[in-house]
Amino acid sequence: MELGIGIGWRPEIADAIERLPGVDWVEAVAENLCPGHLPESLVRLRRRGVTVVPHGVSLGLGGADRPDAGRLADLAALAQALSAPLVTEHIAFVRAGGALTASPRLEAGHLLPVPRTWDALEVLCENVRIAQDSLPVPLALENIAALVNWPDEDMTEGQFLAELVERTGVRLLIDVANLHTNRVNRGEDPAKALSELPVEAIAYVHVAGGVEKDGVWHDTHAHPVGAEVLDVLAELVSRVTPRGVLLERDDAFGPEEELAGELGAIRRVLAGAPTAGPAAPAGLRPAHRSSDEQGPGTDARLRLALAQASLLSALVAGTPVPYGFDATRLRVQARALAAKRADVVAKVAPELPRILGDAYRPAYLAYARSRPMGDGYRRDALDFVESLLKEDLDGDVARQLGRWWKERAGARPQGRTARFLKGLVRAA
Repeated sequence: MELGIGIGWRPEIADAIERLPGVDWVEAVAENLCPGHLPESLVRLRRRGVTVVPHGVSLGLGGADRPDAGRLADLAALAQALSAPLVTEHIAFVRAGGALTASPRLEAGHLLPVPRTWDALEVLCENVRIAQDSLPVPLALENIAALVNWPDEDMTEGQFLAELVERTGVRLLIDVANLHTNRVNRGEDPAKALSELPVEAIAYVHVAGGVEKDGVWHDTHAHPVGAEVLDVLAELVSRVTPRGVLLERDDAFGPEEELAGELGAIRRVLAGAPTAGPAAPAGLRPAHRSSDEQGPGTDARLRLALAQASLLSALVAGTPVPYGFDATRLRVQARALAAKRADVVAKVAPELPRILGDAYRPAYLAYARSRPMGDGYRRDALDFVESLLKEDLDGDVARQLGRWWKERAGARPQGRTARFLKGLVRAA
């Protein structure tokens, strides 16, 4: 299917997207949508014939566990509600620990890189097949940006993606901004990656902005798209005409004219595409699996589980750096994860920055250093406030936080927090 030029749909720019000329399709974060209560903006776009593609961020198909059936069912229902031609996710892991490793369950709150090893490939392929069997439309997977390298990898990114496509028939969502990020942070040549992967399997392409600080490229999705990312898009376009290209912006949204200008820059790059049409679609059906092909053994899943739990624990719980990793880069990644947690909690619970003011961010980052996230952002916000209520706070701030906690918590707090809240009731 030809998608054309698109933009990531976000509530903050929904009105602008409806006014932008030449937008053929949009992509929406799947976890932010409910099939039975779609935002009116998306409903209006669908009525105009604009394609909507759900983009998942929480399946964690690159993790050691098999994909959660409930998450897959939600994604399938959303695809049907939107009449989407495909759904997309990431080649990443987002959680680790739990039953496989007999250790606490940890959530990253962000996409983390999968080791490019044969063990990880076997596990990923089986997880992809499970997802494909559960979804009513084709699946495409996105390459991610990374700040760290896994030691002792068996393949390059292009080789890893080529093997994945060969074994599963899955389609690819190539993010050229992530290829540029990996060039700066991991020394990987985007042209080499593109030369090794099956470009005919590309369902569509992401373009996004970022910023370089102290030699590290941060894939922020909050800055305008720079020439370095457009150059990678041009490199891809020299090899294949993409069926769709989408502009992503997740924060610090510029004016409507800026978004229109970035879409125009993408169109100018696409104008240099080869005159031949795109290659035949790949991955419309899962690749045939021979009768002697088996899924990964328990040992492969366990080895991957232990490795991912060790890395994630070092990033979010301050445990020792696993062997072979760059300690400096892990500290950068850990700070980035904590900052993202702070940003998302501020969006999930916008009352907290209002109550705490300038103290919100340092207080949250101090909390995050010793409190890994284990059950999603809403629970994280509650745990953060409960930790604050155990400290000596300004009386008015404490009362506001106490009321906020009581209105949202589903269980009684423990210890000093419970006593504090009883005092609030008596003082009310």
